[in-house]
Amino acid sequence: MAAHDSSFVIENARIILEQSVTEGGWVRVEEGRILDMGDACTRPTPGKNGEVHIDAQGQWLLPGFIDVHVHGGSGAEVMDGTVKALECIGRFHATRGTTGWLPTTLTAPMGQLEQALAAVKAAQDKTAGAQILGVHLEGPFISPKRCGAQNPDFVIPPSIEALKRLTAVTGPGLLKKVTIAPECAGALDTIRWLAEQGVISSIGHTDATSAETLAGVAAGATHATHLFNAMRGLHHREGGTVGAALLSEDVVCELIADGHHVDVDVMKLVYRLKGREQLVLITDAMAAAGMPDGAYKLGLLDVVVEKGVATLKDDGHLAGSTLTMDAAVRNMVRQVGVHLCDAAYMASTVPARELGLIHRKGSIAVGKDADLVLLDEGLHVVSTWVAGKQVFQRF
Repeated sequence: MAAHDSSFVIENARIILEQSVTEGGWVRVEEGRILDMGDACTRPTPGKNGEVHIDAQGQWLLPGFIDVHVHGGSGAEVMDGTVKALECIGRFHATRGTTGWLPTTLTAPMGQLEQALAAVKAAQDKTAGAQILGVHLEGPFISPKRCGAQNPDFVIPPSIEALKRLTAVTGPGLLKKVTIAPECAGALDTIRWLAEQGVISSIGHTDATSAETLAGVAAGATHATHLFNAMRGLHHREGGTVGAALLSEDVVCELIADGHHVDVDVMKLVYRLKGREQLVLITDAMAAAGMPDGAYKLGLLDVVVEKGVATLKDDGHLAGSTLTMDAAVRNMVRQVGVHLCDAAYMASTVPARELGLIHRKGSIAVGKDADLVLLDEGLHVVSTWVAGKQVFQRF
């Protein structure tokens, strides 16, 4: 199957919509957007001369996945600070159904962060794989008590001035999300400033109490970074960061659905409490995603990957993941027991909504970008299209 850049029709698909499945469905794509669609009862009208027809063979057609928290893949990471690394990461994750992503930084010296952000700006229009939709700054505004796999040597207090310095590199609009510990001095003012700029503040790598977390929410924080991980946990005498995030209707929680970062029973509990509207599936993938077990780096820290689980060599802390978005969707369906429509909603629709892109992305609908992924019966990726261009085909 060749790459298609202009006009084509995908036929005989089970199309995953936000609330239902269209059996025997078809989608017509022209110039990167969905022009028309229907079911088995409304066959597509004749299109342009030379229009390609693709038989989906009854397989699942989903909106492309949007990963708002990914550090790397296929041996490359965002902190390499090069366009080549970003292209490598984007190409790899496209093979797993991701059509849009936020390159995610680590806690590092300001100069290295500036280099990484400059590379993202230079690479944002590259279309070799998944599309860069912005940047997620994870650190350096975190709690020294909850660094997790972040380097404590480069943690600094939340600072509007530091953010102005970094956004001077990216220009307006590229910074989409900042992980921040709300209990740190200067955090609430920084969160308010980010809200004014239209940037998501995500509570994470934090030792915040329930009250401190809710103060961050009141200031404008709307997300929680990789729920349960690197944050004060739920206790029966103090709800902590986790309790406040679960109870707050204003907080969308990231979930690393690999069964290692959060136990499957706990994922079921989180889904029951938050529902699909307030959960976003992420990978938190590091360079080792898609690679064999062995020794790797996460920034400057040494990481060991055994049986697909990444941990810091020094202390055994989980260090990102080797998860991919298609696997996260499979896990939510098979292990947590959610419907495929709901898994797709958390992998596509919610992140598109949160990034302010719901008018263009996040679901299969007429007028939206043709960001599509075809999954087989086992929910493994067969084909991926980004803006109507086929960027992956399994042979």
